[in-house]
Amino acid sequence: MGAPLYGAVLLFLVLAAATADVVPEQHQKQPALPSSGAGGAGSNNSSTVGVNSNSVLVALLDSHYTELAELVEKALLLQSLEDAVGRGNVTIFAPRNEALERDLDPEFRAFLLEPRNLRSLQRLLLFHVLPSRLHSASGAWPAASTARMTLSGEHLELSADADSRMLVGAAAVTKPDAVVRPDGVIHGIERLLVPRSVQEDFNRRRSLAAISAVLPTGAPEVDPRTHRLKKPAPPVPLGAPPVLPVWDAMAPGPSIAPAPAPGPNSGKAHFDGHSQVKDFIQTLVLYGGYNELADILVNLTSLATEMGRLVSEGYVLTVLAPNDEAMARLTTDQLSEPGSPENILYYHMVPEYQTEESMYNAVRRFGTVRYDTLRLPHKVTAREADGSVKFGHGEGSAYLFDPDIYTDGRISVQGIDAVLFPPVEDTAKSGGAVTAGAAPARKAPAVTGTAKSKLRRGRLLEGACHMMGFFGRRSRFTSCQ
Repeated sequence: MGAPLYGAVLLFLVLAAATADVVPEQHQKQPALPSSGAGGAGSNNSSTVGVNSNSVLVALLDSHYTELAELVEKALLLQSLEDAVGRGNVTIFAPRNEALERDLDPEFRAFLLEPRNLRSLQRLLLFHVLPSRLHSASGAWPAASTARMTLSGEHLELSADADSRMLVGAAAVTKPDAVVRPDGVIHGIERLLVPRSVQEDFNRRRSLAAISAVLPTGAPEVDPRTHRLKKPAPPVPLGAPPVLPVWDAMAPGPSIAPAPAPGPNSGKAHFDGHSQVKDFIQTLVLYGGYNELADILVNLTSLATEMGRLVSEGYVLTVLAPNDEAMARLTTDQLSEPGSPENILYYHMVPEYQTEESMYNAVRRFGTVRYDTLRLPHKVTAREADGSVKFGHGEGSAYLFDPDIYTDGRISVQGIDAVLFPPVEDTAKSGGAVTAGAAPARKAPAVTGTAKSKLRRGRLLEGACHMMGFFGRRSRFTSCQ
C-alpha cells in the first residue's frame, strides 16, 4: 500500500505545479496604464506582439490627424496601444486638428500638457479607443444609445440621431471609416471627448489655483518710503476729503514711470479720476494753444495716470497750464536733465481747487499769496498785477490770461503765458546774473495791462543822468526819464 500511495501523491504535486505555471500567463494580459517614468517601462513585464506596417496604429501616426498623434507620443501611449492592437482589433475616434488647436480651451490644453497631469492625459486619449472593431456599415452602428467600454476603463455612449447621423457621446462622426486596416478602424469626429474623471481633475486643479492666487487680507504691508509697517487708514465717509496729504499719496519722487502709492481708503475710489483727467486733456486740445502740454502729460510722461489716481482717491488739483508759445521758449538745457519734464510740470500743479475768481480775490486782499505745489518744498508766488494774477518772481513770471479753461469741481486748469521755475533755479549765484535755466525777459501781454517797462541803465549812464539833473536838463533825454 505504501508504494501506490506514494505514487499518487507524487502525481498530484506534478499536476499542481503545471497548473501554477499557466495562471501567471493569464494575469499578464490584463491592460494597464503605462508608468509615467518612461515610455517603455512596462514592456519588459508584458507580452508584446510586433506591429506590422499595415497596422491601424501606424496609419494613425501617418494620417492627417497630426495633433492626436502628437498627443499620443507625449502621453507615452505607443507601447500600450501596440499591446492593445496585438490582442485584437480596435476602434479609434480621432478628433480633427482644428478641435485640438483652436477650439480647445487654452487653459485646459495647458493642464493636459503639464508633466504632473500625465495620467489625466493618458485617460483622455485611451477614452477615444474601443477594444473592438466597429464599422459604420448599416446594422453595425447601434441606433439606440449603447455604452461601450474604452481602454481607459470608462464607458462611452454610442448612438444615432433622427437623421441617422452617428454620435459618439456629444460629438458627431464627420468622417466614418476614415482609415480601415486589418487590425482596426479610425473614425473622424468633430470634437475632443473628455471623460468625467479628467474633467473633475481639471476642475479640482483650477479651483486650487484660484484659491492660491488670492492674497491674504489683513497682512502687514511695508511702506516703501519709510521701510516701516503701514498703519491702516481710518475709514473715510463717502465723498469726504482724503485724510492723507497729497504728497503722501504721490509716487516717491517724480520719474518716468511713477510707482503705485497708497492712498486713503485704498481700493475704494469714489471718483473716476482717470475719466476727469481725460476730459480735461481733451479740453486743452480742443481749446487750442495747449497741445504741447497735453502731449507731455500723455506721451512724454505718465503724469496723466498719476493725476487720475490722485483724483480718484479724493484729491483736488489746480493746473497752471503754459501755452504753446511758452513751451516753445524752453531750451534744450532745461529739458535735457533726467526728470526735467516731470519737475517742471509738478511745479505747475497746486494741490488745491482754485478758480480765477478765488485767486484774484486772494491776491487783492492779501497782496501776495504763496501756493503749495506738488514739487516739494517749492511754492509758487501769486500777486496782483495789471488787473490780473501774476505768478513767479521777477523776469521769470507769468500772467494768468486764459482763466478757467476747465473746472469740474476736482480739477481746475488756468492758462498762463510762461513756464515757471522755482526761485532756486532762476536766481543768480552771486551777482544777480540769470542762469541758463531762467526764462528770457519779456513784457506783460497787451491783454492784461498797459504799463510800460522801464529800460535798464548801467552805472555810467546813471551817473550821467544824475549830473544832468544839476543843470535841469535831465528831462530832455529819454534815457534819463
